[in-house]
Formats: sequence, C-alpha cells, structure tokens
Amino acid sequence: MALFASLSERLNHIFSKLTKRGRLTELEIKTAMREVRVALLEADVNIQVAKQFCAEVSEKAVGQEILKSLNPAQQVIKIVNDELIALMGSSNQKLNVSPKPPTVIMMCGLQGAGKTTLCGKLAVNLKKSGKKPLLVGCDIYRPAAINQLKVVGRNAGAEVFEKGAQFPVKTAKESVEYAKSMGFDTVIIDTAGRLEIDEPLMRELEEIKKAVDVTEILLTVDSMMGQVAVNVAKTFNERLEVTGIILTKLDGDTRGGACLSIKAVTGKPIKFIGVGEKLSDLEPFYPDRMASRILGMGDVLTLIEKAQEAVTEEQARVMQKKMLENSFTLEDYLTQYENMKKMGGAQALLAMMPGNMGGKIRPEDIDEKKIDRTKAIILSMTKRERIEPAIINASRKKRIAAGSGTSVQEINQLLKQFEQTKQLMKQFKNGKKRLPF
Repeated sequence: MALFASLSERLNHIFSKLTKRGRLTELEIKTAMREVRVALLEADVNIQVAKQFCAEVSEKAVGQEILKSLNPAQQVIKIVNDELIALMGSSNQKLNVSPKPPTVIMMCGLQGAGKTTLCGKLAVNLKKSGKKPLLVGCDIYRPAAINQLKVVGRNAGAEVFEKGAQFPVKTAKESVEYAKSMGFDTVIIDTAGRLEIDEPLMRELEEIKKAVDVTEILLTVDSMMGQVAVNVAKTFNERLEVTGIILTKLDGDTRGGACLSIKAVTGKPIKFIGVGEKLSDLEPFYPDRMASRILGMGDVLTLIEKAQEAVTEEQARVMQKKMLENSFTLEDYLTQYENMKKMGGAQALLAMMPGNMGGKIRPEDIDEKKIDRTKAIILSMTKRERIEPAIINASRKKRIAAGSGTSVQEINQLLKQFEQTKQLMKQFKNGKKRLPF
C-alpha cells in the first residue's frame, strides 16, 4: 500500500460525492465534514486535532462566498488542502546552523525507531549540500550499537568518533573538540534509546544537552506507531525542548496519524521524513507537498527533484534526442529502469503523479517483480541483441529465457512492448503527437 493510501482513498470518496452535486448546502458540507472527522480518527489522528481541524474547515466552508461560487466543491477541497498544510507546519523548516562551527545535532528517540541508521541518512543528506559531518557513538548500552554506527558511517562515507564504554557525556564533549581540530562542520550525536521512556535515559540526555552547545535536538519517531508516537514526542519535548522531529518508516504508513498530529500536539516542526531503507531515503518535509499527496493531487516538485538526482541534464538531452530520432535501444530501456529504481521505484513514482488516487492504476497494482524480470531479460541479452532486437530469433529467445529465469512468452511480450514504444516515438517525430515535455 502507498503512503497514506487508506486516508487518501476515504477523502477521495467523500469529496467525489461533493463534486457530483454542483451547488452545495450548509448541511451537505457539515455532513461531509463529519465523514472527514471519522476518516481522520480511523487514520489514528489525535481526537482533539481531528475535531479542531473539521471545525475550522466547516467555519470557512459554509461562508456565503463559498456556497454561491460556481464550483463550491472545489472551494471546499482547497480549504481542506490549506488547513492540512497549516496543520503540518505551513512550510519546510530547514536545519539550524551554528554561526560558529561545528553545528551540533543531538539525535534522540526510543529503540526501534531507526535512530542509528537515521544518523547515516542525515550524514548523506548533509554531504550533498557540501557539509563535512562527524558521527558520534554515545549509545553504550545497546549491544553492538557503536558497531552498527561504524557500519552506517562507512556506508555513508562519514567518520565515526567513539570511545567505547566511556561515559556518553564525556564522549560528546570530546567529539566536539575533535571536530573543531579536524575541520568537521557538523557533529551528529547518536544517543542511547530505550524500549520505553525512563528517568535515567532522560537524565543522561539532559546532561549531554548541558555539556555540549547543541544547535539541534532532533527526535526520531516511528510514524507507524500512530498516537503512541505523538505521545512519545510530547514527553521528549517536555523534557528536552526538541527543535525538530524526523518521522521514520513513513513509506509503510498507510494511515498518517502521527504525521498529521505531531506538529499540532508538540508545536515542533517535522524537518525530515524517512521513506525507505537506503541511506539516500531521507527527504526534507514539505507540508504543502504532503497535503497534495493526501488529497490525490500528487507531488510533482518532489518527483522533479528525484529525477534531477537520478538523471543528469546531459543524460536527459541524449535520451530526448534518441526518442526524437527513434533510435533508442533496449540498452536505453535498461537505463530507464535503473533510473526509475534510483528514484524509488515505479510505485513511489506513481504515488507522486497527480490524479492517481482515484485513477485506474494504483501504486499497489504495479508488480515491481515484473519490472525486475524485464531487467533480467535485457541483461541476459548480448550487446548486439540489445541494440538490434530484430535478430532475436527462436533459439536466441530460448537462451535468453534460460539465462534470465523467465519464459519465451515474457520475452515476446517485452519485444512487442518495445516495438509499440518505437512506433509511438515515430508518431512524435512525424508530428502526429506532441512530446510531453
């Protein structure tokens, strides 16, 4: 299931009934808002947040200028969109940067939320913007926690500072001095977690905060915990005054309760979201983009950003030229599949396309394994076969099928699909159709 799929489908159903009516009455709007409130509660949104949200939407939606407008249903949806954005924080909140390096980021959270891996993801993200981060191992209680951080650091290309079982507060202080002497501009401290909040954990975190000039206190929260996650965030914030929240495992959250409640309950912004297991799967949080995805309007800006990361301008120009000249090959097909994988896969891309919430194709309908089989078929071909697929006869098909673990029928389907694509590109070239860019 896609991100927030359950909530998106419910809201789409509610608003589709409004759009069929043309003019709306105050009663119809209030009835719809009652359904929205139920949908939010089923999505595990905090009950007070859900009630307040629906009350504010209703108050704005029953105004005479809305009821008398040419398309009141669209006006109501716009109000819901605006209120969702406000609920989640209005705008993207960037990381605070210390005027005097290094910037010190203290990562905290319960065990199982993915905090240690998140340290590596944050390091990768910071390196993209030219920063030089240092990871610091201060979790001396969980078995192999420091070793895990070393592995994460190695994969992220970031150095790890650790002093074994030394008192974490002392390690944190020494890491900042080390960072200053070695030219690191950012220090990311991986603190200890617990299975549940307890006094010793909080006391240690408070001591680290006092001992080190901390710029950011980022709380890692497992979004799939719903209201439990919100309560955890509230408790951490009361003790530490966190500066921001990172929601992990959002790619598996079909409900969205934590994402929609946490800012309203804690007053603290969501700064990043974890959307996968790879170290590159960390995204800045944009409330407006998330609201668009929840309402089935897609997330075109994030889609463009992912495309720019996966494909260089030169590669895009070359591919466009090949498409216009109708000269692309199965090798180019393979490149497109690889680029799609870099961007998060077909399901993730479809979820960001506008209009797909109520469309014929849903992200969960896409068989990622079929895409992998297609790649296996192309990889089992010789270079000449990829460039000149017309030479692939019956015996070659048998060899390719055996090498890719597929069937001759699947190879025939791929070749037919490839020819259909070439015919489509030929129509573009002859001016019968316009290219979509």
